[in-house]
Amino acid sequence: MSAIRIIKNRSDIGAGTRGSDMGVDAIEIAAINQGSNYFDLFDFEDVITENESIYNKKNNSFAKRIESVFNQCKRLSNHVKVNLQEGRFPIILSGDHSSALGTISGVKAANLTKNIGVVWIDAHADLHSPYTSPSGNIHGMPLAAAIADDNLDYQENDIDRETAEYWERMKNLGIPGQKVAPENIVFFGVRDTEEPEDKLIEKNQIKNYTVEEVRYRGLKTCVNDALKKLDNCEVIYISFDVDSLDCDMISSGTGTPVPKGFDQYEVINIIKNLLSSNKVVCLEFVEINPLLDYKGNKMAETAFEILSEVTKEIEKLP
Repeated sequence: MSAIRIIKNRSDIGAGTRGSDMGVDAIEIAAINQGSNYFDLFDFEDVITENESIYNKKNNSFAKRIESVFNQCKRLSNHVKVNLQEGRFPIILSGDHSSALGTISGVKAANLTKNIGVVWIDAHADLHSPYTSPSGNIHGMPLAAAIADDNLDYQENDIDRETAEYWERMKNLGIPGQKVAPENIVFFGVRDTEEPEDKLIEKNQIKNYTVEEVRYRGLKTCVNDALKKLDNCEVIYISFDVDSLDCDMISSGTGTPVPKGFDQYEVINIIKNLLSSNKVVCLEFVEINPLLDYKGNKMAETAFEILSEVTKEIEKLP
């Protein structure tokens, strides 16, 4: 039975819209309202945050609050690394998706000699760098930092020296250089990308299992196919962004909602089937924003439904 540790990372400074820092509490409220004692069952850790940095007027438009995002990712990386080294299964509940760089860095730092596989369940590819980002929001950049690719062939922004230095530090977080090889990344549900990301996906032949493909070919077939692609990876990290869900059907309680996504049962089954490989060592939930939820606390309630279901499978892991 896996010893689960919940890591609560209430940071939203990598996002363009405030409020995902409240996502962790919104999930806990959803659990309480459903009469669940889920959050009493597991030990947890709180990651110190720098959310006050949103008031800092000194800001680089191509990588907003990069110093604080770097600090946040570094802290989270340490939490993840220590838990993995001590034999626990970390479930990370984060605010915005920039946190994934910290988590991936922690997974790699705890598994120096192993190949890391990343399953990215998301509406977005998050493969921008400060050189290509149209928004400057770092929650669109964690995978680019993890694969250490600036994508300079499609550079659109001239960034200052300080930003470039912090970006180098982000790419070298946890261990120097690349944390995950691009061929060891698999997307599920990505459907909202920009041209620089499309070119990087094409260059690296990163497989994206679209919602349509999963429904047409069958969920189990697609997950088995994904696991085959990650055959040479000894450990797998799953990153679940709630905007992979269908915002019209579920809720728009996330910073960048996109229609035509998965339902919660599909996500539960994708994660459960991945867990059955016995390679998954870490799972992260991100981008729940109750401030944007016009259906009350619907997104957090749905996220908690997924969390509680997949936790039952994690507990069965050897």
